Amino acid sequence: MRASAVAEKAGLPSVSIVASGFLRQAHAIARALGTENIAVAEYPGVPMTDSREELRKKVEEVLTENIVKGLTTQAADARKPAEPAPRDIVFKGTLREVLELFHRNLWTDGLPVVPPTLEEVERFLAFTDRSPDDVVGVLLPENRQATIWNVAVNGVMAGCRPEYMPILIAVVEAIADPEFRIEDAGSTPGWEPLIILNGPIVKELDFNCASGVMRVGRQPNTSVGRFLRLYMRNVAGLRIPPGDTDKGSIGFTFNVVLAENEDAVAEIGWQPFSVDRGFKAGENVATVQSVISISPPTYTAGHTALEHLEMLAELIGRRSMTYWSAHCIIERRGHPLFLLSPSIARVLARDGFTKDGVKRYLYDNVKAPAGFLEKLRRASGKANFDFCAWVKQGLLPKEYCESTDPDRLIHVFLQPESLGIVVSGDPGRNQSKGYMQNQKQGPPVSKRIALPWGGGHGAGGQGSV
Repeated sequence: MRASAVAEKAGLPSVSIVASGFLRQAHAIARALGTENIAVAEYPGVPMTDSREELRKKVEEVLTENIVKGLTTQAADARKPAEPAPRDIVFKGTLREVLELFHRNLWTDGLPVVPPTLEEVERFLAFTDRSPDDVVGVLLPENRQATIWNVAVNGVMAGCRPEYMPILIAVVEAIADPEFRIEDAGSTPGWEPLIILNGPIVKELDFNCASGVMRVGRQPNTSVGRFLRLYMRNVAGLRIPPGDTDKGSIGFTFNVVLAENEDAVAEIGWQPFSVDRGFKAGENVATVQSVISISPPTYTAGHTALEHLEMLAELIGRRSMTYWSAHCIIERRGHPLFLLSPSIARVLARDGFTKDGVKRYLYDNVKAPAGFLEKLRRASGKANFDFCAWVKQGLLPKEYCESTDPDRLIHVFLQPESLGIVVSGDPGRNQSKGYMQNQKQGPPVSKRIALPWGGGHGAGGQGSV
C-alpha cells in the first residue's frame, strides 16, 4: 500500500495486491496515507497455505481480473469524520453511560476507564511545564497528532496518577520517534511494546522492581503499561476488530513497566540499563522497545558464572530466541533483552563478568543451523529464502555463507552490543526471562524524563537511538 501511495502521488496509476485477511487494514493504511481512492486487487485466501496449483489457479482466474478491475474502475470517495476539539465536552451522563459510549466508539481497550473530565486532565497538566497544545509527533496509521493534551487524557483513562505525567510524555516521545516505526505496530506478529524504566523516579513513584515485577497489581507499573497500549489505540489508531488497523494474528496483552533494580545493580558493580543506552547513571530514563515473544521462566543453578551462562544460552537463547532470529538477521536489526534476577547477576559479577562480558558469552555461544533458520523464515512469508543467495547479493555479511552445508551453525544474535540486560525481579529466587524484540519494528528508543521540578525538556541526548 505504501509503495502504491508513492506511485499514485507521482501520477502513476497503481493497484495493490492484498490477501483477503488484509483488506480492511489495507484500506485503513490508504486512508492514513491520504490516498483513500487507491485501488486494491484481492487475492482470495491465504497464499502461504495454498499449494502451487491452488495459487496459480487463483492468480489466473481471480487475481488477474481483480487487477484489471482495480486499474479501470474509479473508487468511491471516502471521507474521514471530523473529530472533537481537545476541550469539547462530548458527553454528559452517568458513569455507566459514559463507559458504554467509550466502548461503542472503540475508545477503550475493553476494560473500564476513568472518565477524562476537564478537571482530571488539568491535574495531569500540572505535572509538566509544557503547553497542552505542544505536538510531540504525528502517529501512524491514522496520522493523528500526539499532544501533551491527549497524553494527559489517556493517562487519566488508563488509571494513572497525575505525577506519572512526565513518564507518560517520555514514553510518547519514544514511540513518536521515527526510529520506533509505530506504523508497524499493527503487523501480523502482534508484538507489544515494553517500557523499561530507570532512575530515582522508580523509588520516588513506588514502581515495583522486585518479586512480581512483570505482574499486574502495582499501580504505577500497571497503569503506565496500560497507558501505552491505550494511547496506541486511541491516538495512533491501532485497533483490533471491530477496528481494522491492528492485524496482530493472535497477539497478547500489554506489558506492565519493567523497572530496573538499580540498588542491586550498584551493589554488584554494574551500570544500569540506561547507561548502556547512552545516559548518565542517576538520570530518569524511559526506554520503549517491541517484544515479539517472551521465554518461559528460566531457572539456573550453580555457584559459578559459567554454570548459569550455559543454561541461559541454551534455554533462553537457543530454545526461545532462535525462532525469530532469522527475521532479525535479514533486517540486520534485533535487540533481544535478558531479564536477570539480582541473585543471578550477583554470581556473574562475582566471577568477574561485566555486562559486556555476559553479552559476548551469549553472542559466542548461541548458534543455530542455517538450514533451520531458513525454513523458519520461509514459513512466515520469505519464499525460497537462502542465506547464501543474500550473501551473494551483498545483503548479508560473508559469515552467513561460509559453506552451503544446511547444518552449519550461525550466530543467532547480530552482535554482542545488540543484547540488552536488565536486573530486576525476585532477589530471593534464581529466575531469568528473555524478551525477543521484533527486528526493525520497535527497536529500543530511550528518552530522558523531564521533570517540571527538575528542569529541562531533554528528550534523549545520545541515548535517543
